[in-house]
Amino acid sequence: MKEEKNVEKSILKSFFKYVSLSVLGMMGTSFYVLIDTFFISKAEGPLGMAALNFSIPVFCIILGLGLMIGIGGATRYSILKSQKQDREANIVFSTCIKAGIIISAVLVIIGTFGSEFLAGILGADMSTLAMTKAYMSTILCFAPFFIINNIILAFVRNDSNPKLSMTAMLSGSFSNIILDYILMFPLGLGMFGAAFATGLAQIVSIGVLSIHFIKKKNNFKYVSDKGNKSFISDIFSLGLSSFVNEVSSAAVFIAFNLVILNLRGNLGVASYGIIANVSIVGVSMFYGIAQGVQPLISRFHGLKEYKTVRKVLKISLFTSVIVAAVIYTGIYFNTQGIIKIFNSEQSTEIANITEIGLKIYFIGFLFAGINIIMSTYLSAIEYAKEGFTISLLRGCVIIVPLVLLLSKVWGMTGVWSSFVLTECIVTALVIFMAGLGKNAQIKNSIGTKSEKCFNA
Repeated sequence: MKEEKNVEKSILKSFFKYVSLSVLGMMGTSFYVLIDTFFISKAEGPLGMAALNFSIPVFCIILGLGLMIGIGGATRYSILKSQKQDREANIVFSTCIKAGIIISAVLVIIGTFGSEFLAGILGADMSTLAMTKAYMSTILCFAPFFIINNIILAFVRNDSNPKLSMTAMLSGSFSNIILDYILMFPLGLGMFGAAFATGLAQIVSIGVLSIHFIKKKNNFKYVSDKGNKSFISDIFSLGLSSFVNEVSSAAVFIAFNLVILNLRGNLGVASYGIIANVSIVGVSMFYGIAQGVQPLISRFHGLKEYKTVRKVLKISLFTSVIVAAVIYTGIYFNTQGIIKIFNSEQSTEIANITEIGLKIYFIGFLFAGINIIMSTYLSAIEYAKEGFTISLLRGCVIIVPLVLLLSKVWGMTGVWSSFVLTECIVTALVIFMAGLGKNAQIKNSIGTKSEKCFNA
């Protein structure tokens, strides 16, 4: 009995160590866009905020690619290390770096030659096209640093150094604040300055992460190996749910921007920019919980300690519900203060749209945390298809049709409600899947190991 209590204390200690550091780090990363929103609202006004919102889908895709390679590779790395397969673990890291460089090169080419065309497709008109292009092209040209940073962050975290990962993310965020101010106000570089500051912040983060190698604390290294095609598909498969989460965010941004642009014009898009960018910070807390427990789940799964995996999952889900309740309470009672921070021209229209939107949209957080954690959890136990399905459902499959339908019925209220309803439906499906996991049919379809872990 005493031994069991000690084990439980050890699990809780590891959980809070990894999760607290990961949440702080992810919040730091999410502040990149929020900081840009704040400074752009002061320097460029509502049109600048609209231009930023048109650019965010590209930012989400770059982030998603980095997370897919980083989390997918780090998940496999943790499992291989727990099984004492050090050579294969190093090959996984090397494969991730190579894949990141190749994908980055393609994004740089797109940023150099196709950013204006891309800006037009994403909804920018004559009043916002130049600003959207400036921000988007700069972010795309910094893609190598975004992607490599996310890869190394995931591996350092999984290499038992979550504190350094957190420090790197926070250092990047704080440097972004300073650089944003310098480049946008004293130097007057506008949208280009905001994007350039965000790109430079990635270099700062990579510099901090290099301490892991300089102090020789790393248990992984780059090895000259031709790579293994099965590793590439495996990495992408395990990280697919993370990629889909970000691409889904991009799809939602595009759908919401186009619908709102039609309903309320650029001021409506600027209002959505406030809600969406505050939301990014809130959602980052759920991603922080999910990414924080991923190393623990992958490690215990590799060791076949399924009882411990179930305990970690239960704690994670309980924590997400508490966090969601705190976030919504804070948003509900502080809507006016939040709006004033970003509504630099004190537009009554922006204030009215945003106030209603904040109070409706953030109800969805009560369900979003559960869905994000379950998606990451399933990928961490090598059931990427199930994790991918959850991500896809809460991304494109349900929310895009809902926002198109509900916006026609209830206007802007329908737009905000589509997010809430989507997350609620996906949570119901997750609960349904968990219940089905107890019968023989599902046991056969998802396997004995998954059944042991999924039926928490």
